[in-house]
Amino acid sequence: MDLRETARKHALKNASDYGRADAKFVVGKVIGEFPDAKKDMKKTLAEVITVVDGVNAMPKSEIEEELKGFVFAEKKEEEKGIVLEGAVQGGVVTRFLPEPNGWMHLGHAKAALLSHEAAVAYGGNCLLRFDDTNPEKEQLEFVSAIEADLTWLGLSFSSVRFTSDRMGELYAKAEQLIAQGDAYLCACSREQIAAGRESKKACACRGRSVAENSALWKKLFSAKEGETVLRLKGDLSSDNTVMRDPTLFRVLDAPHYRHGKKYRVWPTYDFEVSISDSLDGVTHALRSKEYELRDELYYRIVEKLGMRKPLIYDFSRLNIRGNVLSKRLIKPLIDEKKIQGWDDPRLLTLRSLRRRGILPEAIKSFVLSFGLSKVESNPPIDALLAENRKLLEPVSEHYFFVANPVKLQVKGLDRQVVLRKHPSRELGFRKATVKGEVWIDGVDAAALAEGEVFRLKDLCNVKLLGKGNVLEGALEKDGPVPKKIQWVSCAEAIPAELLVPREPFREDGSFDSKSLEVRKGCCEAACGALERWSVIQFERVGYARLDDAAAKRFILSC
Repeated sequence: MDLRETARKHALKNASDYGRADAKFVVGKVIGEFPDAKKDMKKTLAEVITVVDGVNAMPKSEIEEELKGFVFAEKKEEEKGIVLEGAVQGGVVTRFLPEPNGWMHLGHAKAALLSHEAAVAYGGNCLLRFDDTNPEKEQLEFVSAIEADLTWLGLSFSSVRFTSDRMGELYAKAEQLIAQGDAYLCACSREQIAAGRESKKACACRGRSVAENSALWKKLFSAKEGETVLRLKGDLSSDNTVMRDPTLFRVLDAPHYRHGKKYRVWPTYDFEVSISDSLDGVTHALRSKEYELRDELYYRIVEKLGMRKPLIYDFSRLNIRGNVLSKRLIKPLIDEKKIQGWDDPRLLTLRSLRRRGILPEAIKSFVLSFGLSKVESNPPIDALLAENRKLLEPVSEHYFFVANPVKLQVKGLDRQVVLRKHPSRELGFRKATVKGEVWIDGVDAAALAEGEVFRLKDLCNVKLLGKGNVLEGALEKDGPVPKKIQWVSCAEAIPAELLVPREPFREDGSFDSKSLEVRKGCCEAACGALERWSVIQFERVGYARLDDAAAKRFILSC
C-alpha cells in the first residue's frame, strides 16, 4: 500500500467515525507508516489534503462501502477507571470546590467531573461547596453561573454548601490552635514576613505566649486591614516554603456578597479547605497538581486539630495548546476589546464552548480521558472537537453554505429538488428551486478550470465553459465525477456569516488578532426555519451552531 492509498484508508476511517476527515489526523497516521514522508512535509501535506478533500465530498454511503475494502488492526483499549486508595463501596465522599469569582472553564470542568465520577464509581456522594472566603473577588452572579454550568454538564450533588456559612466553626478551630501554642498573631509587614520566610528566620512575634496571642486574636476583629495576621507555627527550616509559618487568617474590609459586613476576619484557603473537608465527611479530596506543595500543610492542620484526615489526590492541570484558562490573562483582552467577552467562541470557558456548539458529553469524554494522571501535557483542542463531531454526526441536519460566493450560470438548469437532511439517517427533507443560477464557494470557483466537469452536490453534473466575474457552465450527463461542491440557489439564497474560531495565542504566547475569522456568504433557503442554537452540518465546511437567527450568524463548532 503506497502513501496515497494509506492516506485514503485513514481518511475514510476518520470520516466514518467523526463525520469528516481531518487532514492533521491523517498526516499523523501517514507519517507513522511512512516516516520518510517527514523529509518533504510540504509535498506530503499537499497530497493528504487532496485525498481528504476528495473523501469529504463523498456521501456517507460511499465512504462506508469503500471502507469495507480496508483492514484495520483491532485496538485494545485499556479500560480506564478511577481507583481510589482505601475506598469503600458506598462510603466515598468527594467534593467540588469552585470559587465564585469568575466563569467556569475547561479546567474547572475536569475537577468537577473527576470528583463526581469518582463518587459515582464507588456508589458514594459528591458535594458542592462554594469556596467563598475572599470577599474582595466573589460575587453572587458567579454562584448562579457556576450552578447553571454544572447543570449543563449533567452533574448533580448530594448537597450544596458555602464555606462562609461556617465562620463560627473556623474561628473555633483557630482558637484551638492558639490555645495549643500552634498559632500566633503577627504584626510584621508583608515584606518582613516574606523576608523571614526566605531567610528561614523567626520574627519576634513568634515568641509570644499563648495568653498574649489569645488577647491579640480578640483584638484582630477590630484591627485595620493589613495590620495583623494569624500564622501557623509551621517549620521555618523546611525546604517546602509553604510550611514556613503560613498565614491562616487576615482582615479584609470588603463586604461579602452573602454576609455583607458581618465578618472582617477571613480564613485563607489552606486553613479552611482542610477543616471543611474533614467536617463535611470528605474521604477523598481530588484537586489539581498546582496544590501539591500545599498537601503537607493540609495534613498538618488537621493533625494539629486532631481531626479526621481525608486522602488527597493531585491530578495534572489541564493546559490546552494555543489557549489559556487563566482569568488574569483573559480579562485584559476583554478590557481592550480584543476578545468579545467571557463567551467569546475562541475561549475555553464553558459558556464559550456551549455557545460554540460543544456538547457536554464531548467535554466529559475529553477531560475524563486524562484520568487522575499527574503527568503534565499540553494537548491541542483537536481531541475535544473530534469527540464533538462523533456525537453530532448522527443527529445533525445537513445544509449548504458558501463563503465569498461566486455566481455560476448553467444553461438549461431549471429544477425543483428535494434533498435529504442527512445522508443516512431519517431526519427529513429540504427543498430547493434552481432557475439557471447558483452561488458556489469562492475557493471552489478559483480552483475550477475551463472544460472541467464537476458535480453540484445532489443536483447535477456541470461542465465549466468560461471563467470571469460570473462563471458559465452547461449541463452534463449524470455519472460519477471526482469533484463535488456545495451550492446555493441564487433565487432563494439567504445572506449569512460564519464565525470560525481558532487558537487565540501563538506559540510565542502573543495574542493572534486574526484568530476569529468571519466568512461572509449565503446559506440555502431551508436554513430560514432553523431556531437559534440549532447545531447543523454545513456540508464540506463543518458543524456549526446558529448564534443569531435574525442575522443568520453561525459559529463553526468543529
